[in-house]
Amino acid sequence: MIYVSVFLSLDLQIHGLSGPSGIEPIGLALRGVRHTGLAALWHVPTVFWLGSGDGALTALTTIGMLASILLIANVAPRGAAAICWVLFLSWDVVGGDFTRYQSDDMLLEAGFLSILLAPRGLRPRLGEADPPSRAVRWLLLWECFRIYFGSGVVKILSGDPQWAHLTAMDHYYEYGPLPTWIGWHIQQRLPHAFHAATACFILTLELALIWIMWVPHRRVRLITFSVISIMQAGIILTANYAFLNYLVLGFGVLLLDDETFRGRRPWPKPREGIARRPILAHRVWPAAFLQAWILYATILLFPHMPLRKLPSPMIWPVKQIIPFGLAGSYGLFANMTDARYELEFQGSRDGVTWTPYPFRCKPQAVGEAPGIYAPYQPRFEWNLWFAALGTWERDPWVLRVEAQLLREDPGVLDLFAGNPFAQARPRFVRVVRWQYWFTTPAEKRATGAWWKRELVEVYAPELQRGDDGRVVPADAPDAPPMPDWALDDY
Repeated sequence: MIYVSVFLSLDLQIHGLSGPSGIEPIGLALRGVRHTGLAALWHVPTVFWLGSGDGALTALTTIGMLASILLIANVAPRGAAAICWVLFLSWDVVGGDFTRYQSDDMLLEAGFLSILLAPRGLRPRLGEADPPSRAVRWLLLWECFRIYFGSGVVKILSGDPQWAHLTAMDHYYEYGPLPTWIGWHIQQRLPHAFHAATACFILTLELALIWIMWVPHRRVRLITFSVISIMQAGIILTANYAFLNYLVLGFGVLLLDDETFRGRRPWPKPREGIARRPILAHRVWPAAFLQAWILYATILLFPHMPLRKLPSPMIWPVKQIIPFGLAGSYGLFANMTDARYELEFQGSRDGVTWTPYPFRCKPQAVGEAPGIYAPYQPRFEWNLWFAALGTWERDPWVLRVEAQLLREDPGVLDLFAGNPFAQARPRFVRVVRWQYWFTTPAEKRATGAWWKRELVEVYAPELQRGDDGRVVPADAPDAPPMPDWALDDY
């Protein structure tokens, strides 16, 4: 199901994000590394070396969704899982600013291990003839442990006063990338004591309780599963972190076994007379070597490990595996934001009256309730949240969006909920930054608004489309036209 959400999300966004006329074209990314020769195939492992046009992008998402459906239907699960992993990796390594979130690395690592975990054959049923590898199952649990414990470690080592004073959750629901209406109610209607207790529980779970997942006792594992499942369900309802929490929720299932449910309801007995498929030595040793390689790399990549102090030969195997996303360094919410800013693209025909381009998911209209979108991931809007915390010089792709809106690029326009200039294109486009706050319950009763906002500044240079179609900075109309791809010159 996670792969379905991933490829469906990409299908709705990939042309605007990575198409030939998108925000960060894949062809441009590949052109920058092509000079390295054959080494580029290892460091940028992607099927887009065969072509990166709009047709190739559509083929990737279509084949990915079909393979995801086959995986759900348990048809050739190992092959289907391999196709999903290769295709997602192919986009992840060339997606530029819109990829390589920690959640992407988590999926790549778990997705690859799932290939080794899945049973062989076209219709393997429950895999009685090809039971899962204990080593692979352990590595998946190891990834789960690293996500939790690593997140606890970075919270402590970051020195963030919000975690130290147990105030990290006071505005967590308001300041996250994509809040939900449930999060509004939890933040605005529950006292500080509840939020402080939540922060304390998170630190305790990530730093201490998560260790009990290694206790070889069924009842203890069941308790661990219950605790982390409740936590992840709460996050899913109060925040939109795409597929991340669904993936971590799935890890918890590995803490259970058939005996956990036996006796509570009728449980089918294994079919008799099924012989296990022999595992040939020439298949065992490569898999064992790869699993050991992954384990070694994940140990060295644990947060705050002193990699720079290690000899180069020890680091070399880690560097070679990183391009494939098989060994991630995880640590979530080390530092909490202390305000909420939102960027808004606005267009104008006269440079005086400005009309906003409507977003699909992120907060914009103050009277619109924040929704629940996960596991769907609006990567464009997600990145705008990060960009709003800094300057456009740090995220020059924002200028590329401005330019493509002036050119009315269909892929980029599809990233928005609509085109307010469908009848006549704008002459000017700019980006402004707002500061947003949740309304109080009293304000919401009086106005019906979920948000209140205040204009902070014009965020990025205003661009202008001339009569000849050139796109130039509005304050310098005689400047050279905006380059087609490299907009960071401005």
